[in-house]
Amino acid sequence: MPETTNASPGTRPNPFPGYNFRFEALGVTEAHFSQISGMGIKVRPISWREGGSRSILRRLTGQVEYSDVTLKYGLTSSADLFNWMMTAVDGSVQRKNVTIVQLDSASNEVIRWDLIDAWPVQWQGALLDALDNAVAIETLVLTYEAIRIQRT
Repeated sequence: MPETTNASPGTRPNPFPGYNFRFEALGVTEAHFSQISGMGIKVRPISWREGGSRSILRRLTGQVEYSDVTLKYGLTSSADLFNWMMTAVDGSVQRKNVTIVQLDSASNEVIRWDLIDAWPVQWQGALLDALDNAVAIETLVLTYEAIRIQRT
C-alpha cells in the first residue's frame, strides 16, 4: 500500500521575506539592523581508509564549526554595541545569548535562531562620504559557541 502524505501537487509554502527580522540581546535595545548575514554550521569530515581496501574511503563526523555572524546597522547615538566590542578589546569578553527572529509578512514570529555565548570579534565604523546621502552603516561581527533553531 502506498504511503500517504499531506502534500498536494503544485502547492508549497510561501517563503518568508528577508527584510522582516529583529535582533534581540540582553542590554542591547537601540540598534536597528539593515542586514544580518553569515549564520551557518559546518561539520568537518574525517576521512580514513579501511584496512585492506585502497578503494574505499570512509568518512566520520569531525569538528563542528559555526560561522561568524555579521550585523550591519545604522549609526546612532547609542554606544551599546561598540561598548560590547570594547569588552573583548579589554580582555574581559561579555558573552551573551542573542536571538535573530524571522518574521512573516504580517510581522508574526516564525523562526528564532539563538546564538549561544556570542561575543563581538570585529567592529567596522561607518563610511563617511560628503558626496553621498545614504545612511551611515556600522558593522559588528559576532562569534558564538552553538546555535539553536526554533520554528513556530
